[in-house]
Amino acid sequence: MKHYEVLLIIKPTLEETEVKARVDFIEGVITKNGGKITSWQDMGTRKLAYKIDKFERGVYKVCYFEAPTALIEELVRNIRINEDIIRFLVVKYETKREIAAWEKLSRGEKLNQIKKPEPRAPKATKEEAKEENEE
Repeated sequence: MKHYEVLLIIKPTLEETEVKARVDFIEGVITKNGGKITSWQDMGTRKLAYKIDKFERGVYKVCYFEAPTALIEELVRNIRINEDIIRFLVVKYETKREIAAWEKLSRGEKLNQIKKPEPRAPKATKEEAKEENEE
């Protein structure tokens, strides 16, 4: 089974119980088709980068799951039918490094940021180098 992540942006006009019903529906599609859900993360209501269907905000939910490849087509079909989900994104993790990142994300851990190298001291000019050599 492959590792996947699906990000859902749900209409902000829905009540919590309605949002929960949409999440349960997606969960059902995944489990009925042979997938195994690892975790759900609620990212809350956020401002969208641009208006989508007259909405400026959206409720973000992220699901981490393992599934056979055939499940993704069925999942996408069901998400597109649902009018309350205004955008979605399915991401597949393939390499060992990506799968390690998936495991951390599914546990709710943040990935380590890439450390920037410390700036080097400016090089000494030729005159300064001569003075140091003479001493």
